[in-house]
Amino acid sequence: MDIERGNVAGFLLTGESRTGEPGTWSSATAPGGRQAGALRLDPRFTSDPAARERLVAAVLAERALIQAGLTGLVPVTDLVSAGREIWLLTGEPVSPTLADLLVAPAGAPGPGAGEAAVVLLETARTLLALHAAGLAHGALRPDTVVISADGSALLAERGLADALHGRPAHPGRDAAAWAALARGLAANWAAADPGAAALFERAAAVADTDGLGRARDVLLSGQDTLPAGSLTRNGLAQAVRLRPAPGLLPANVPPMPVPDEGEVVTLLRADVPTAAQENVVMRFGPGVPPETTAAQIWRAGRDRQRTEQPSDGLRALGTAARRRRRRTALATAVLALMVVGVLAVWLLRGSATPLAVTGVEVSAPKKQQACDATVRITGVFATNGSGGEIRYEWRRSDRKTPIEQTDTVPSGAASHEVSLEWTVKGEGRFRGTATLRLLSPLAGGQKVQDKASFTYKCP
Repeated sequence: MDIERGNVAGFLLTGESRTGEPGTWSSATAPGGRQAGALRLDPRFTSDPAARERLVAAVLAERALIQAGLTGLVPVTDLVSAGREIWLLTGEPVSPTLADLLVAPAGAPGPGAGEAAVVLLETARTLLALHAAGLAHGALRPDTVVISADGSALLAERGLADALHGRPAHPGRDAAAWAALARGLAANWAAADPGAAALFERAAAVADTDGLGRARDVLLSGQDTLPAGSLTRNGLAQAVRLRPAPGLLPANVPPMPVPDEGEVVTLLRADVPTAAQENVVMRFGPGVPPETTAAQIWRAGRDRQRTEQPSDGLRALGTAARRRRRRTALATAVLALMVVGVLAVWLLRGSATPLAVTGVEVSAPKKQQACDATVRITGVFATNGSGGEIRYEWRRSDRKTPIEQTDTVPSGAASHEVSLEWTVKGEGRFRGTATLRLLSPLAGGQKVQDKASFTYKCP
């Protein structure tokens, strides 16, 4: 698939664009006609392979957050590369932003204190969910808060700045940025309402000293100072409608040029589970995957880009060392195979009757789980007492991909216990169901499976 002028991976770029910290945003039309967005990342930031690795991990983490139920982020559709360029594609428009709406059209009434409170509450909720998942936004500003058509406040560019610049996630920096946002809205949309402006200033001060959670509580407890009935998204949705929607370029205007750098390659491999996603799923995100297929590809490219050549003597020493390592690795592998073979013979000796599984029972805690809980779900396979290998899978209600495992069952036991640890974090209600299914050994037409559920509530 080649990049055409004005087209990136099927996303048609339109004439509206703006420059952000990580690169240039463009309005776009996704395949099927839906309005979307495309971010061309600044090559100065993505030229470092390590930065690209962090970028891939950040985007995968964000997608996992959205799949886990978080609704306050602009959803990322894909992250693609073409030569030296990297593009981030979103499933929703990236305009107008809060920065756009702060400049009201001439003669049009702008949003007021109620709309400012909605923006602050929704952004605080999203940031707190990120922090509960061990992540952060890292670049909260008026131009990274997107106001959708229904008036919702969505955060764009989550984690991009931190990934590109190699900064660790820092919730305190998000709290300070939110406080600055609250002060700006107090001076702008709440300027005509002294009571509301004072409330926003007080929430900003609490965010600086006591954190974002306490600041949100200040806003919630001070709702009576806002105009009656103003705490809705209606005013924001109206402000969005008053702005001209981005459309396709006129026929006589050429589309935004996109260099043809060769085949477009997606950097997100949703079919490859990561270690973090296999073992832990948080209610609002499983954390940053430590390694991905795309990251391995970028690392390989980084290694190929090293141009410094060693001296002849060092090269000879390095070659000898590599040979020794290969011989050692081969010997280790042969020894390991021998040990495995002997162990298998020992385990299965004397088992004239093949292993058979006659049933399974799954149990989960009956008590409602509180905030940040790790739930242990237990399954017990009933067997005929023979030894052998058992293959099974866990299916969780919050994901499509099963977790497949293989155990060795010793002879002499009439049952074999397995377990699944399910970590849930963040605020909200959640009901999780785990299904344990036997894959082998199975008699013809036999179906061995059972399931159990637990409930989670925070706070």
